Formats: sequence, structure tokens, C-alpha cells
Amino acid sequence: MQDDLDRVLFDQASILRRLDELAGQITRDYRDRELTVIAILNGSLIFAADLLRRIPLPLKLDCLSVASYHGRWQTSGDMIFRQISPPDVAGRHILLLDDILDSGLTINAVRDKLHTANPRSIRVCVLLRKLKTRARAVEPDYVAFDIADEFVVGYGLDYMEQYRNLPCIGVLRKDLLRQ
Repeated sequence: MQDDLDRVLFDQASILRRLDELAGQITRDYRDRELTVIAILNGSLIFAADLLRRIPLPLKLDCLSVASYHGRWQTSGDMIFRQISPPDVAGRHILLLDDILDSGLTINAVRDKLHTANPRSIRVCVLLRKLKTRARAVEPDYVAFDIADEFVVGYGLDYMEQYRNLPCIGVLRKDLLRQ
């Protein structure tokens, strides 16, 4: 599968070192507060598991399944929330985890939905932030890595549900992408 990559951006050791740094920052920021982490599935699963094991705070974990790519390499803009009801976040400090900030549509949709349940605060943490103009501004509070506007896979990120289990993050060869 790694042969399908044009190049590796971040190897496993680099990712884990950066997660140590992020976890330290989050731990300092949430010391003496009750934290609820909401991971956006499926892409953030590996990121969330590795990051949360590094945060020595009591926390609650919930997950939301949201789809916007629908088998394509660009978001359709249509958000599908797969839960019957959102997690109970009233009065809680929320840390929203996502694999990648690309168009910003998913994070904004989830944040807007969670705001209606009256949390105490919502912060956003992403593994990757694409450096590009977005239709609706969103600025995450925590970012592991900034990347160019390229299609990446690995470490939870997929293309048509493949490549999530790569231990690195790399740019997928363009000849493998379907429009």
C-alpha cells in the first residue's frame, strides 16, 4: 500500500512526537476542568486513540459519525450525521477531534450542532490543517501539522475506505484518484 504514495509527509515517529507535544498543551489548558472529547469518525479514530492515551486527565469520550466525501476525493458539501441523537454536552468543556481541516464544512457543521446543546466551551483539535482558503472561516485551537492542499492518506485518513492503516501520512498518487 505504501507504494501507492507519491511521497511520505510524516512518518510514524514524527507523528507520535508531535502528539506528545499536543497532549502536553491540551493537558495544561484543561487542568482542573472536566473534559469531554468528541472524535469525528472514521478518520480521527487512530489520531484520537494515540492522542488521548497521552493526556493524563480524567475525560469522557464520545464519537460522531459524519460523512461528507461519499467516496469522492473532494467533499460534496452534504453532511450526513449518522447518530440518532447528539452526545450530551450541556455545560461541558468540549474538545472536538478531527483528522483533517480541509474545506471546514465538517468541523463547522459539527460545532454548530454541538453549540445548540449549550456546552461550556468548544475547542477544535485537528491532526492536519490544509493551508488553503475556506468558504467559511474556521481556525482550530490545536493543530498537529500544516500541509499543502494535496490529497493525503494514512494514519486514519482514507481514500474510498483504504489506506487508514498506514502508519505514516503521505500524498496519494494522483493516478489513483477518481474524479
